[in-house]
Parts: sequence; C-alpha cells; structure tokens
Amino acid sequence: MIVGEGGARRRIADAVSGWPGVEQAPHRFGGIEFRYGRRELGHLHGDALAGLPFPRAVRDELVAAGRAQPHHVLPDSGWVSFRIESPDDVEHATELFRLAYGRAAAARTRARTSPELP
Repeated sequence: MIVGEGGARRRIADAVSGWPGVEQAPHRFGGIEFRYGRRELGHLHGDALAGLPFPRAVRDELVAAGRAQPHHVLPDSGWVSFRIESPDDVEHATELFRLAYGRAAAARTRARTSPELP
C-alpha cells in the first residue's frame, strides 16, 4: 500500500469523525463505519476500500464521472466502492464521505423543519 500501514484508514477516520454528529463504530462486515444519527455515511475496509450509500441517481453520476465504481458486492444498488491506492485517493475518499455527510445533514434539517401533519 502506497499510503502506508494504517495511513489511509487513520487519515480518513480522523477527518470524518471530526465532523459534527458523526460517530465511528465497527462495521458488521469488518472495518469501521461512520454514522450520522441512524444513517450510515459509509465504511472503510482497512486502508484499501471505502463503501458508501447514495441514491441511485447520485451513484450513477459518481460512476459516470469516474469518482467511484459500482459497489463490489451490490453493483445494481445505490452503493459505490472506492479503491484507495494512492495518497491522492485518501482525499478523494474523504470527498465522497463529505458528499454523503452533506446529504445526511440536509435530510436531517429538512425533517426537522417539515411542518407537522395533522
């Protein structure tokens, strides 16, 4: 690994865990996951792979732009995979987590400001 033992995971985790409301926990399939409330922002499998959920339209845009690949296990879902192979990939992975975080924060804000239905 070009990034170094523990380097990619540590750098990404330090960044993502520092955002307001984000919690880090063990992921059910190994690695670590990041949550914002009850919503998973994504997870890391060691230093080599990130998995993140998005709506299918966003996933399609990310894949078409070359910013992510279809998920390695669930290729027909909204999930994406991002392989971390170089130091620059750490920044790109962090940007994907930032996109997921922004969507989650916006959804929470919308839910809190929605009018109550009778």
